[in-house]
Amino acid sequence: MEEISFAEVDKALKKFRPFLVRDGGDYELVEVTPDGTVKIKLLGACETCPSSDMTLKM
Repeated sequence: MEEISFAEVDKALKKFRPFLVRDGGDYELVEVTPDGTVKIKLLGACETCPSSDMTLKM
């Protein structure tokens, strides 16, 4: 499996940021592990949104 860089993940996530910001939320990219696990911190309205799990899955 090819290792994914922090910069690559950040670039991909930035495409979705406007949708989160529009609804009063945002995210912070925390870590991309060598095995490809991406850890983000939800911010603003996303922190307490009951649909945040669905947002992450989509």
